[in-house]
This record gives sequence, structure tokens and C-alpha cells, in this order.
Amino acid sequence: MIILTGGAGFIGSCFLRKLNDEGIKDIIVVDHLDGSDKWRNLIGKKFIDYIQKDDFINMIGTNRISRPSHVIHMGACSSTTLTDADYYIKNNYEYSKTLAEWALARKSVFMYASSAATYGDGGSGYSDKEDSVFNLKPLNMYGYSKHLFDLWVLNNKLVNKVTGLKFFNVFGPNEYHKDDMKSVICKAFPQVQAEGKIKLFRSYQKDYPDGGQKRDFIYIKDVIEVMYYLFRDPAITGIYNLGTGKARSWEALAKAMFAALGTKPRIEYIDMPEGLKKKYQYFTQADMCRLKDAGCDIKFHTLEEAIKDYVEYLKDQKYF
Repeated sequence: MIILTGGAGFIGSCFLRKLNDEGIKDIIVVDHLDGSDKWRNLIGKKFIDYIQKDDFINMIGTNRISRPSHVIHMGACSSTTLTDADYYIKNNYEYSKTLAEWALARKSVFMYASSAATYGDGGSGYSDKEDSVFNLKPLNMYGYSKHLFDLWVLNNKLVNKVTGLKFFNVFGPNEYHKDDMKSVICKAFPQVQAEGKIKLFRSYQKDYPDGGQKRDFIYIKDVIEVMYYLFRDPAITGIYNLGTGKARSWEALAKAMFAALGTKPRIEYIDMPEGLKKKYQYFTQADMCRLKDAGCDIKFHTLEEAIKDYVEYLKDQKYF
């Protein structure tokens, strides 16, 4: 039996689909179904039970959940703009600690979601080596909550017992419910279709022209292939980056969308909100050496290939 937290969310629901495609259905999905359409991510998926996240943490505390073979912990508040620090600590950090301790006490495999937001402005690099993690300075509370849990894993010498994944800029189907946290591709698609243009933030650093800010964009279909590779080999433990290892500009992303739609690029640059300027990451690029050294040599989609595939989902807002 597998416990999948965040199983109705973006990455979680896509991994649920992957498990189903591999014939695995003995799964308990844990999540918080809010007022969004997140529930639609579960339609057509196979699992044995769904449990609300607060009920679930109470159930493991009173020993009402049988021992699972795997706990795949994708559940978290992923907002980068929420200002309630206490909520992040309770939801992302303390919840994760309780779940990890419960899983490890039962010798269950434990895999969890970290984030590239832990790297902050990149001043300390993007290496996922253990000694590098201690030097990181996240720019927002979301990144800090994820960083705290990574540090807890390292400080308690659990790095050889769990597997953490620092997700970079993941995009793809099933993110439709994420409101402001949707990828730029998903948010901009209706405007590109209706007006033939896309809006991107201006740059406020001289080293980056407008549209020249770069991120490591990775397609959800590649993410779940890596997750399944690690799922099948629980001997691979540690905290790993999960990106493509190649930074691409926002301008390149926009042009790839126009190309996928067969239209001429038209990009409009707009002011960045004041509250975001000091928290904005101008460059991210995953160092993927450790994951490759672990034997994971999955070939990723190029940005252009991924967007071309994603556009076919966006046209009718299809689910994966």
C-alpha cells in the first residue's frame, strides 16, 4: 500500500496517473480539497481511499493507518507570496517531520518534495551536495519552510534513509487549479489565444535584459519519470535536484509557445509588483550531476518539445 500526500495536486496527481499506468492502484490519497477545481485532477484515477490531510495526521497519531510500503509526500503549501509564516511552519515543516518520523519508524520508503526556492538568489550556487545545503538563503517563506525540512533531514542523519527532490520550474497539465502559482505558460495561454500576445516582467538587474531572466524549466512528464525511477529503487537516497540542468530565458519560453501555436511572437514587458522585486529569482539552473551519478539518465524534453506537447492539453484544458 502506498500513501500519496498532495495526491490531488499538480505533481501528485500526475504521479498518481503514472502509478496507475504501471498497474499500481493500492494507494491512499491524502490532500486538502479547497474551493478550487483541484478535485478534477483525481477524476479517472484509481486509488483505494481519499483522506483529508488534517484527518490523516490525526489517524497516524492514533495508529489507525496500516503500515505502507511507501510514503510519497508531495503535499505542501506552495505559494511564494503568502505571508503567514506560522502556517508554513505547521503545514510544510512540522507536518513533514511528523510524517517522516512515522514512516521511518515503520521502515516505509519515504520520498518528499523540496524545492529550488531553497536556493534563493543563487548566490550560493545550485549544488545539491550535502555540505552546500547548509549555506542556502531562501528569498521567501515557502523556500525557507522547505529548507528547514532539508536541514532537519541532514541534521538528524536521515539522508541515507529518505529521498528528497528539489523541484525546479515544473509546468504541465493538471496545474490549472493553482491560481497565481500556475506556470506562466498556463496563465498566459488564454491571452495568447485571444490577443496574440504574452506579458512578461521587465528586468531590474543590468545583467539581464527584459525577457532575459532565466529559469530551469522542466516538464511534468519528465518529473514523474524521474520520480518513478526512484520509486522503483528505494536504495537511492539523498536530496537531489530535479530540473533539466539547462537554464532557458522567459523570452525563449514565450517564443516556443508562439511557435507551438503557429503565430508570430508578440511580447509585452510589464512592471514587476513591488513586493516581488526583492524575492525574484533571476536565474536558476539545477546541477544534475548527483542524480546522473545515481544512475538516473532519463532523457528530458527540450523546452520547445515540452511546450508543444503542453499546448495540446491547454487548448481544451485536458487533464493528464
